[in-house]
Amino acid sequence: MCAESIPSKVLQYEQFLNERLKTDLSQVVDQRDKLYGEVAEYLQLKTVIERIKESDFQTNGLKTKVDLGCNFYVQAHVPDASMIFVSVGYGFFLEMTHTEALAFIEKKVSINNAKIDALTTEVAKIKAHIKLVLQGLQEIQNLDYETEKPYRDVLS
Repeated sequence: MCAESIPSKVLQYEQFLNERLKTDLSQVVDQRDKLYGEVAEYLQLKTVIERIKESDFQTNGLKTKVDLGCNFYVQAHVPDASMIFVSVGYGFFLEMTHTEALAFIEKKVSINNAKIDALTTEVAKIKAHIKLVLQGLQEIQNLDYETEKPYRDVLS
């Protein structure tokens, strides 16, 4: 490799690293975090539904607080708590019985967990690509950085 092309190659690798790989990594991590939030909401809903099923709220009604926005709550009375509305996606809500809602939640959580696993794999691949590009940059620039040794190598 000629001496004039080394700085241009270094610049190309750095641009690829910063503009493509790091951007892709942050997007995938954001998608995964969003799915984690959805799973947490569904699990919270599952807990609430199970508590309603165990109690006598279905027949006697349910007193609750409803958030109107900006943490402004009002008291509400639900005379029949046997049916609930569940968000099924794209802004649509479906009225379901507790059993139907629990089955839907189980399916939705398992689908989201599969998506999370796929995104976690994608994060690992992108991190591996980042490490590969960084090592390539070190080789091109003839830098001799010592890589961190795993603890098991230090102990043996």
